[in-house]
Amino acid sequence: MPITIMGDREFENVPSIQSKALRINLNKNIYGTFAEIGAGQETVRNFFRAGGASGTIAKTMSAYDKDFSDAIYGIEDDKRYVTESRLKKMLSHEINLIEERINRDRHPDKLFFSYANTVATIDFKKNYKGHGWVGLRFQVKPDEAYNDIILHVRFHENDARLQQNTLGTLGVNLIYGAFYKYDEPKNLLKYLYDHIDKDQIEIDTINFSGPRFKEVDNRLMSLQLVKNGMTQAVMFSPDAKNVMPAAVLYKKNVLAFRGSFRPVTKVNMDIYHKSLDLFLKEKRVDENNTICLFEITLSNLRAEGEIDERDFLDRAKLLCAQGQTVLISNFKEYYRLVEYLSRFTKSRMGLAMGVNNLVDIFDERYYRHLSGGILEAFGKLFYRNLKVYLYPLIDKENGGLIDSNNLKVHPRMKELYKFFKYNGRVVDITNPNPDVMDIHSRFVLKMINENKPGWEKMLPKSTADMIKEHELFGYTKAINQEKNTEKLINN
Repeated sequence: MPITIMGDREFENVPSIQSKALRINLNKNIYGTFAEIGAGQETVRNFFRAGGASGTIAKTMSAYDKDFSDAIYGIEDDKRYVTESRLKKMLSHEINLIEERINRDRHPDKLFFSYANTVATIDFKKNYKGHGWVGLRFQVKPDEAYNDIILHVRFHENDARLQQNTLGTLGVNLIYGAFYKYDEPKNLLKYLYDHIDKDQIEIDTINFSGPRFKEVDNRLMSLQLVKNGMTQAVMFSPDAKNVMPAAVLYKKNVLAFRGSFRPVTKVNMDIYHKSLDLFLKEKRVDENNTICLFEITLSNLRAEGEIDERDFLDRAKLLCAQGQTVLISNFKEYYRLVEYLSRFTKSRMGLAMGVNNLVDIFDERYYRHLSGGILEAFGKLFYRNLKVYLYPLIDKENGGLIDSNNLKVHPRMKELYKFFKYNGRVVDITNPNPDVMDIHSRFVLKMINENKPGWEKMLPKSTADMIKEHELFGYTKAINQEKNTEKLINN
C-alpha cells in the first residue's frame, strides 16, 4: 500500500524528533533494520524512546569491532571503514537479510527499509572533527524496487556526545523525510536540518537514486546544499557526477580558475591552458598529482536575485563536457576559497585570473567584516606560498596590454601590491592568444539570445555544438532554421 502523504508543513511548528519517530513506529507497514558503526546507536535510540518500536524495528546492530565488521560486510580494498563503499555494502547486506527472513506472502503490505551509517567522531585531542556516511534504502510500495538516499557529513561540534546526538537527529529526519516527503526532494533536503543548527553538521555530498527519484538531478540537489547553507561547496567530476571534495582534493596540487562561464569561451580555455603550463613548472608540482578546478560562485549563479537552476545546469554540462572538474561554492572572497581547499591539501595552490579580478582582490571594501581587514584576508590568502597566474587585459586606450607591471590599484594599496608582486606571488601569463583575448562571455551570451550569427567561433567547437543541440542559453533551433531557409530562398 502506498503511504499517504500528510502535510506536516502546513502547521507552523516543525514536528519534534519524538513525534517523527512515533509516526514511523505507528505505521504498521514500515519495517526495517538499523546498522550504525562508529557513534553508537543514536538514531535507533530515538525510535525506541518514542514507543511502539516493536512493529518497526526488525533488528539493530553495531559491528563496532573491525574484525566483526569485516566478517559481516567484507573487507574494503583500501582497508578503510568510513567510506561510501562500506555504507553501500551495509545497506545491501541488511536489505538482503530482510528479504530472506520475512515472508512476503505473509506480509504483503510491508515496506522494507535499511538505515545505516559509518562514522568517525571527534578524536581525543580534538584535532580532527570527524565525518561519516549516512544512507537509507527503502521502498514506497511493496512490489516496487528500492530507493537510496546517501549523504556524506562533516561534524563541526567539539564534543563526541554532541556529535552523536546530532547524528541521531539527522537519522530520524532522513527516515521520516524519505517515507513522507519522497515526492518533494528539495523540501526533504531542507527538513534534514529540523532541530539541527547548520553550525553543528555539514552535508557536503548527497545522491538520490531509485524509481522514486528517476527525475531527480543530483547536481541540482547539490546546488541546493550550497544554496541552503548546508555546505560551502560541492563538486562535479568530468563525467558530470557528484563527487566528495575531500576525496578529489586530498594531498593534490590545486589550480583554481573562477568565472561565470556563461558560456565557457575560447579565452577561458586560453587562460586555463596557459596558467596550467606555468603551474606545472613550479617546484614539487607533479602533473599526475594535480587537479584543476573551474569554480562558479553562488553570486555568479544568480539572475534577478534568484538562482536560475537551468542556467546553472547548462554551465555545469558545458564545463564537464570540456573534461573539467567543477566546483560550486559560496565563497565571494578568494581567501575563503583558499581556506576551504587547505582543509584537504597542504600541497601547492594556484589561482588563475584576469587583471580585473586581481584589482578587486586589492579592494578594501570586501574585507570590512574582518577585524584585521585586508591584511587578515591576505594572510589567509598567501600564507602557503600561493601564486596568482595573471592573464593580461587589452588596454582600450592605447591598444597595449595591462599586466602585473602596469595595472592600477587604489593608492593606499600600492605598497601592499608591490610586496606581493616583487615577492613572486603574481606571475604574468606572457603568451596569451591575441585572437581570443577580446572575447567576453556576456557579449557571446547576448548574441546567442538574439540569434545573431558568429558566436560559434568564439567558443570551443564542442561547446558551440552542445549549445545548438540542447538549445542552451536561449538558443532556439527553429528560429535559426527559419533564418537559414530565408537565406537560401533569397539566394
